[in-house]
Amino acid sequence: MTNQGHEVTCYNRSGHHVSEKKYDSEKLKEYKGVRLKNVPTVNKKGLAAVTSSIFGAILCAFGKYDAVHFHAEGPCAMMWLPKLFGKKCVATIHGLDWQRDKWKNATKKYIMFGEKTAVRFADEIIVLSKETQRYFMEKYGRETVYIPNGVNRPEKRTAQEITQKYGLCSGEYTGRIIQLCIPLLPSEQA
Repeated sequence: MTNQGHEVTCYNRSGHHVSEKKYDSEKLKEYKGVRLKNVPTVNKKGLAAVTSSIFGAILCAFGKYDAVHFHAEGPCAMMWLPKLFGKKCVATIHGLDWQRDKWKNATKKYIMFGEKTAVRFADEIIVLSKETQRYFMEKYGRETVYIPNGVNRPEKRTAQEITQKYGLCSGEYTGRIIQLCIPLLPSEQA
């Protein structure tokens, strides 16, 4: 988008990075033309995502933005706020998060509230699977746009190098555990 001349701002949680500790100290202001801004976040389990979504939505609502893109059902709970201020809103639903075992009671209800908010307020909803697309149509009668994750299909290749270098043939090894099949020398054969 930045290559096409659009100004893009990405609001992120502050505090502990969700990927790894090693990213905690990395405070980039920009990445490939995208402005990066941290929002206030209460760094307690169950509150980090909610508080960062609230503050991000407030900043988007009052910011000079034409469109706001929410990722995941939970953050969509705050979509009504930028929408109230005339912003176009898009939701990407990566999966039906409320179905995951790790979410219980209040968190699950909040995520479901986010899903319903997206259905009501999103100008477009993007889903990553046909199953999720069917779910939104069957449960809410809501059209969605199916855009699968951009994963290249693996290219099937012959094991020439591994056969030449190690003498292994297809089917003689699996995963990380390799069973070496070394042919016996003629003198060792019985």
